[in-house]
Amino acid sequence: MTEIQPFKIDIPQSDLDDLRDRLRRTRWTGEIPGQEWTRGVPLDYLQQLARYWADEYDWRAEEAALNELPQFTTEIEGETLHFAHLRSDNPNALPLLLLHDWPASFMIFRQVVAPLSRDFHLVIPSIPGIAFSGPLTSTGWHAGKIAGAFIELMSRLGYERYGVQGQGGGAWDAVEMGRQSPENVVGVHVNGHVTFPLGQDGEMDGLTEDEMRRLGKLQHFRDDMMGFAIQQSTRPQTLAYGLHDSPVGQLAWIVEKFREWTDPATELPEDAVGRDTLLTNVSLYWFTGTAGSSAGLYYENGHNPDAWTPRPTGTVPTGVALAPTDITIRRFAERDAPVTHWTELERGGNFLPKEQPDLFIADVRTFFRGLGAIE
Repeated sequence: MTEIQPFKIDIPQSDLDDLRDRLRRTRWTGEIPGQEWTRGVPLDYLQQLARYWADEYDWRAEEAALNELPQFTTEIEGETLHFAHLRSDNPNALPLLLLHDWPASFMIFRQVVAPLSRDFHLVIPSIPGIAFSGPLTSTGWHAGKIAGAFIELMSRLGYERYGVQGQGGGAWDAVEMGRQSPENVVGVHVNGHVTFPLGQDGEMDGLTEDEMRRLGKLQHFRDDMMGFAIQQSTRPQTLAYGLHDSPVGQLAWIVEKFREWTDPATELPEDAVGRDTLLTNVSLYWFTGTAGSSAGLYYENGHNPDAWTPRPTGTVPTGVALAPTDITIRRFAERDAPVTHWTELERGGNFLPKEQPDLFIADVRTFFRGLGAIE
């Protein structure tokens, strides 16, 4: 059960035909005029995206581009784990695990693969429950279990010392890997990381004006943007029926998050990541039927009894790249791990590898070079 098998994406033509048929037969709801994005994705914008997805978007071209990455599957804890694996020509390269989050997918790293492969052997998994690492058939896949699965994956690949990079929810998995396996993890680099105050005495004392502003964004995140998380962490199965049956429903659910979590300087999510990238990402969820199991990751973390248990600070050096959308405060990040590298970027958002690939690549290299892990 530990065998690693080659994998190639090959979506049946019947699935493509079904998608286009469903998109063209969408029963559209109305909307209150003049609301823009305040109540969710605007009707006219979603209709434009859906028409493009049905009539102009070229999945086969995107599929071929994704298949340029060597891909594999293996079974861990009874579930299929999908990953891309690219070995560097550099004999001194460091293995580096790249972890995405919901609502992204492994393809979010596609643009940074070639440049990073000069210094790193790259392992890019689909997070359990998402795309080709799903749908899940078992429970308990919270951050701790996911981290353990990735530690096992790196061991199977023969990597004893390696770095980890995580974006968004993948940052939680990355930090947890450092906690569980400090003897293997050289360093952890994160972006889009979210850390919360725990209500401890003095934790708010002496915050800078900028940190207070960021804390205000955290409050906004809790008050105005947590509807998706509440639904996914409490009733993911109920949500799954609608998203699994309606491609427009799946599209709206993901596009809204890309709009909220990409660079605020961009007007539309496609301005930040590109329209085809946006639709390829949604297509991966649609074709694999992982709306429910990906939402279920929030349920698992929300129902993990150890999630908020205080833990000792980790020992693995940690680097943080902070985009304008990020709400991490350094003292809260340092509560979890020793932060040895901290960069505040002027551009980008949660999906930094796609939004600002050059900034992402430079910061990852600077962090690991500072650890002496690459030349």
